[in-house]
Amino acid sequence: MELKVLTKEGVETGEMVVLSPDIFEIQPNDHAIYLDVRSYMANQRQGTHKVKARAEVRGGGRKPFRQKGTGGARRGSSRSPVLVGGGSIFGPKPHDYVVDINKKVKRLARKSALSYKAKENAIVVIEDFTPTEIKTKVIANILKVLGLAEKKTLMLTAGKNDVLYKSGRNIERLNIVEANKAATYHILDSRVLLVQKSAVKLLEQSFGMVENGNDNGKA
Repeated sequence: MELKVLTKEGVETGEMVVLSPDIFEIQPNDHAIYLDVRSYMANQRQGTHKVKARAEVRGGGRKPFRQKGTGGARRGSSRSPVLVGGGSIFGPKPHDYVVDINKKVKRLARKSALSYKAKENAIVVIEDFTPTEIKTKVIANILKVLGLAEKKTLMLTAGKNDVLYKSGRNIERLNIVEANKAATYHILDSRVLLVQKSAVKLLEQSFGMVENGNDNGKA
C-alpha cells in the first residue's frame, strides 16, 4: 500500500511512502483486539479503593448499654456494621487489576487495528516537522488545512518531541503519541491516523519485522 506524503500546508510533496502489507494489510483479528483493549483499560485502573472494616473504625470499645432489660439486641459495640458509623461489610480493598496478554496477541491486535485504518483510508502521512515554539495555534492550523480539525486524530511522531506534544495537548480531538508506543486502544479510539513520514519506519520497527508466517492474522 502506498500513500502520498503531504506538507503542513496540505500540498503533495511528490514522495510516496510504502506501508508494509504484513502490518497494514492483514486480515484483522477482532478477538485479539478485544483482548488487548480489555488489558489496556484494566491496566489503567489504580485499584486504590478502600473502606474501613469493623476492626479499623475508631470507637466502640465500650459496651453501649446493659445486657438485659432494654428489649433490644444484646449489642456489644456501637461500631457494628449494621449501625451508622460502623465498619463496612466486605467493602473494597486495594488490589491490582492488571490483565496480561502475550506479546504475539498484542502484536496481532495492533496490526489488526492498523489494517482497519488502512482499509478505511483513514491514514494520512505528513512530512516531518517541529514547531519553532510551543504554540497551539500552529498545530490547530495544520489540522484545519488537512481537514482534520473536526475529527478525532491520533498523531504518530518519530520520537519524543516535547515542543510538538505541548503545542497540541490542549486540542480536544488530538492525541500525540510516539509511533512505537501507540497502543491498540489509541489507534481504535481515533478516526484518523496522522503519521509523520519518518514515524512510519519507527512504527514498523516496533513490530520487530520478524514475520514467520504465523502472525498474519490467523491466530
